[in-house]
Amino acid sequence: MPRVRELEVFRVVLPFGRRSETLLVKLTDHGGMTGWGEATSPQPKTWSRLEETLAALLIGVDWEHPDAVPSGDSAVDMACWDLWTRMRGVPLAEAIGGTRTSLIATVRLTPDPSPESLVSRVNQQVCAGYGHVTLDIRPGWDVEPVRAVRQAYPALTLAVDCGNAYTDLGQLVALDSYGLEVIERPFAAGDAYAHAALQDQVAASVAVEVASTAELDDYLTLRAARVLLLRPAAFPSLTEARRAHDRAAAAGWDIQCTGGQGAGLARAATVAVASLPGCTLPCDVTQPPRQNQIVTPIVGANAGVVAVPLTQSGAATTSTRCGCGGWSRSRFARKVPT
Repeated sequence: MPRVRELEVFRVVLPFGRRSETLLVKLTDHGGMTGWGEATSPQPKTWSRLEETLAALLIGVDWEHPDAVPSGDSAVDMACWDLWTRMRGVPLAEAIGGTRTSLIATVRLTPDPSPESLVSRVNQQVCAGYGHVTLDIRPGWDVEPVRAVRQAYPALTLAVDCGNAYTDLGQLVALDSYGLEVIERPFAAGDAYAHAALQDQVAASVAVEVASTAELDDYLTLRAARVLLLRPAAFPSLTEARRAHDRAAAAGWDIQCTGGQGAGLARAATVAVASLPGCTLPCDVTQPPRQNQIVTPIVGANAGVVAVPLTQSGAATTSTRCGCGGWSRSRFARKVPT
């Protein structure tokens, strides 16, 4: 039975991407076993809440299962799962019910200066072994680049991510003639009616991203999509993410797991969730650069395939290489004594 004697929080500056910071949570139990979690999009008050409120909740308390720790914080929940599975000597994927040993991956490509240069980048990824490509599109950068890629690769499995940026159905309906598999996040989050209207007019599957099962239920009721874009770090717990997976799968939806930012810990949890039986679409864990992760084995795709770690306990072996390879530790949280 775990009993945490110490909670540490690391603020780490990332050398890549628009989200330049991540928080790492380290739990240490009385036997010296550790568990790690990560908040990839920390809010301004996340630091003080982790260090003060959740420390008081965790320190010196016995608990038998991560679900018994009502933290409401995905990073702490991830650390509890990591600690709990390490103590039992089982991989995280196995502990949450995963059945896959490897995953097909999609590669995500951001907007480019021209359709021609985008096609060149797609060619690089196809040559690297990817059979599934997701294009980030926005109003004004959509039909032309999708047309160019489809003309160059008629048989390539292609998806688009709209980043919740659209308000007009017509632009997205026009894309449907290019044989898209999925149209991800077309409208503002929570606008189930707009998503339902689009799904009625396109052959491609509309994908929605939610952060709770209650939000998912709204989409399910309206039949507003056919794909759940499942980001484990967006849920307060891995159990809640698993619950969303179960509901979507029971409704006959496909599921794609995503979570490519941060230092590798959240990505490892994403891979574990992606091994669940209902996660039928290629997962999205192709970022950040492999040399900037602090986990072993490195989480990423090789020739379009992601291995699910099943030979070690926990989510992944973690090493705080802060200050190395582009990492820097900007602050170290106070340790909470026993």
